[in-house]
Amino acid sequence: MSNDHGIAGLSDLERFAVDVVDHVATVTLNAPPVNAQDRRFREEFVRILDILGAEADVRVIILTAQGKVFSAGADLSERASIRQEPGGYARHNRLVRAAFDVVLDCPKPVICALNGAAIGAGCVHALLCDILIVAEESYLSMTEVDFGMAGGVSQVLRAFSPSDARLMIYTARRIHGPELLRMNVASICVPREQVLKEAQAVATAIARKAPLAVLAAKRSFGLTEEMPLRDGYRYEQTQTALLADTEDTQEALAAFREKRAPVFHGR
Repeated sequence: MSNDHGIAGLSDLERFAVDVVDHVATVTLNAPPVNAQDRRFREEFVRILDILGAEADVRVIILTAQGKVFSAGADLSERASIRQEPGGYARHNRLVRAAFDVVLDCPKPVICALNGAAIGAGCVHALLCDILIVAEESYLSMTEVDFGMAGGVSQVLRAFSPSDARLMIYTARRIHGPELLRMNVASICVPREQVLKEAQAVATAIARKAPLAVLAAKRSFGLTEEMPLRDGYRYEQTQTALLADTEDTQEALAAFREKRAPVFHGR
């Protein structure tokens, strides 16, 4: 499905649809029947997030899917050809990492509106998003042990407690929306028909904030996650100092003084 908003580089999409409204880009997985991830899927996904991350009119990105399955994970039918290609696994693994890293590296916040099952690589993509909003009917599952494979441990451990992460990986059990909320993995859990609406509400709230401050916050989350507390806060203070002279910050302070809504331009 092609992009309808004239963003350069997104006119030939086969596995995704992209829609941009009021500074919010909605990226919809659209690879029937289960949004399995093949080479084309990953290449398009990396390209989409790289382009949207640099697009001035986009301030927030929502990731969701067409149908009742978010993503069934890797397209296992590609495995045979990967093994037969000289250097196939190295190229494949590099692209898989890129399709995960692009979510973390994207300068804009990425919200996952999890509408259904997210398995394997689909589960990882959901967990790497900045904010996870889940449908009651949705679930996360890492089924690598069922297929004699490994992967996803570091991403799962980042979101779950050590015990729950091991339970998930060792048993390949399905963890549904309400459980994800109870485990503090998800922020909001609603019926499937409301999940995109909830994500849009959160995205709209973010899009109304000072864009440069939101970008700085995303950088801080990425860089300070593994820093000691004191070093992390020192870094954040440098960001505040750099923002002080921007038009956005001056507008925010003026709007506060004048008791009006601010108008931001990302400068």
